[in-house]
Amino acid sequence: MNPLNLFRNEPNTRVLADGEALFREGEPGDAMYVVLEGGVDVLRGGKVIEAVGPGGIVGEMALIEQAPRSATAVARGAVRLAAVSQQRFGFLVQQTPGFALHVMRVLVDRLRRTTQRV
Repeated sequence: MNPLNLFRNEPNTRVLADGEALFREGEPGDAMYVVLEGGVDVLRGGKVIEAVGPGGIVGEMALIEQAPRSATAVARGAVRLAAVSQQRFGFLVQQTPGFALHVMRVLVDRLRRTTQRV
């Protein structure tokens, strides 16, 4: 499943300029984002830990555990994103099980790469 297919025609998008922060570490998280165009760098302690391109997701951890952001996300070039609120996330999980599996796979992949670095 590619989230880009679910959100390709999303009318309400957020646009960021190069270097603009989508969210910062420690902030409350009220949405996750699907990258529609461009790229987003995820930083922790000023270091890029993930580069996310079109179809990728960022900010999902804050929705799942309802905790402050664990990293900062910054636009790499011009970026267009679809926001997924807590309510919409719940609806998508119920109505599109493939979306829920995709989010879980992203989380597992990121966890696996993190533990390999330790």
